[in-house]
Amino acid sequence: MVQRFLPALLLMLVLSASVAALAQAPAPATTAAEASTPAPSLAASPGATSAPAQAASPDAALAPATIRPEFIWQPGELKPVDSVLTVKVGDRAPDFDLPGVDGSRVALSRYLGKKNIVLSFVPAAWTPVCSGQWPGYNLAKKVFEDRDAVLIGITCDNIPSLHAWLAAMGGVWFPVASDFWPHGALAARLGVLRSNGVSERALFVIDKKGVIRFIDVHDINTRPDLGQLAAALDKLK
Repeated sequence: MVQRFLPALLLMLVLSASVAALAQAPAPATTAAEASTPAPSLAASPGATSAPAQAASPDAALAPATIRPEFIWQPGELKPVDSVLTVKVGDRAPDFDLPGVDGSRVALSRYLGKKNIVLSFVPAAWTPVCSGQWPGYNLAKKVFEDRDAVLIGITCDNIPSLHAWLAAMGGVWFPVASDFWPHGALAARLGVLRSNGVSERALFVIDKKGVIRFIDVHDINTRPDLGQLAAALDKLK
């Protein structure tokens, strides 16, 4: 019986001796180069520098953010203008009181006698040109402040869609209102509601007395010229 298990017993003794020898062997010597190389920090992200952290500027969060391409709907080339204005320069602007994305009410009467007013209508959230136009105004905030003007963004989108879209873009400094219901009522009063239910890409400059002083119903496929808008505001000084 003992002879039967003798080979297995001898193998176990050999393995035990090998393990013991490895445990007692000295660790490999560390080279000078390896000793001078600091261990990587688990907290640091790849490529991060060790520069001291700096406080972000107040407007840093208002820089245009990149929306993932799959979230942007590509409408293709559209008819440049698909509406007929019902107002003209020199007319009194119609009053309005729309829900704001931040939960407030956005009303023309709030600014009359205090600020020049720019209404920026854009067709739709989550579209390429609109997603560049409004964040671009973040970089031009001083253009409006220097001309004692408030900018109001308006679309015919509902509040939840606008909320998500603005958050994805990093936010904007100006109030944004929804002309969703009654659908496109303000856009229709001004004559900038297109046949498919979205507004034109349009700018209205209204002076402190409530008079329309500039209108740009722009090609829906392109962004309006900021220089023309600034020039129109300069005439109100």
